[in-house]
Amino acid sequence: MKKVLVLALIGLSIASCTPTQQGAGIGAASGAVIGGVVTGDVRGAAVGAAIGGVSGALIGRVAEQPGQCYYRDRYGRRYIDDCR
Repeated sequence: MKKVLVLALIGLSIASCTPTQQGAGIGAASGAVIGGVVTGDVRGAAVGAAIGGVSGALIGRVAEQPGQCYYRDRYGRRYIDDCR
């Protein structure tokens, strides 16, 4: 029951945010959990939160631009272009 309540509160807390903010929040939370589990310490969780937050913000930024998609070129660089 406590888990359901916590998930509901998290969902409500990001409901009024922009897609960029939502992406950053979800990415940071996911990155912190993954970083903490993989490394087993707080430092790993902090690094995971930072990487997840930036990645989530980039993905969320694309969601604010209708008709635009997020791609990678053959060199691994990210760019935004019209959806195919």
